[in-house]
Amino acid sequence: MRLSTRRSLVAACAMALALGAGAARADDSRRVATIDMVGQASVSAAPDMAMVQSGVVSDAETAGEAMTANTAAMSAVVARIKDAGIEGRDIQTSGFSVSPRYRRLKDTEPGDYRSEIIGYRVSNNVSVRVRDLANLGALLDAMVRDGANQVGGISFIVSDADSLKDEARKAAMADAMRKAKLYAEAAGVKLGRVLSINEQDFGGPRPQMMMARAEMAADGAPAPIEAGETSLQVRVNVTWELDQ
Repeated sequence: MRLSTRRSLVAACAMALALGAGAARADDSRRVATIDMVGQASVSAAPDMAMVQSGVVSDAETAGEAMTANTAAMSAVVARIKDAGIEGRDIQTSGFSVSPRYRRLKDTEPGDYRSEIIGYRVSNNVSVRVRDLANLGALLDAMVRDGANQVGGISFIVSDADSLKDEARKAAMADAMRKAKLYAEAAGVKLGRVLSINEQDFGGPRPQMMMARAEMAADGAPAPIEAGETSLQVRVNVTWELDQ
């Protein structure tokens, strides 16, 4: 009885080993050699639009006085923007606030301080889309002349960025394929079918930011503004199957 049991165990172990070897051979046959490659490309383009942040900050003893002064100044600024040919759809309020102004005073106790309200501040800002860059400098000067005492960052924009980026995508794919073929030939194999393509997002074109001082020159010329170029970058990861 014991001999029969031992023979059964030996037979079972042999069968398990045979099945395991067969599974290993099956896994080896399903294993595919691959190559991963990164392709990169960029396209430069001249911006054709700009976003300008501008506004008015007004201080007064009371919130009402600050609001009145700010409303008058901001209305003049917006009117000047529209007179410069900017449509209403391209003007958007980007910030508005009313806040107290404080000063720090010594308290009666040594080393102690207290805050006292000395007035109020009203801030109103707008974002302006400028579709004609030739008028940008003159617009900045006009806004300052009519009361804008805040001119923030200028963002230059490429309106046709999507189609230009498509050209960079094609170039990035070609770059990845060129390098993959080079490595495959060096290894004595050939590229097979593409298994995956993944694009790494750079978040679109990076707008050029600058601080603008929109001051009139001595001869009354507009403030000089240079748009330069914007770089649209693409990076793609591609995986190929290798034909042995």
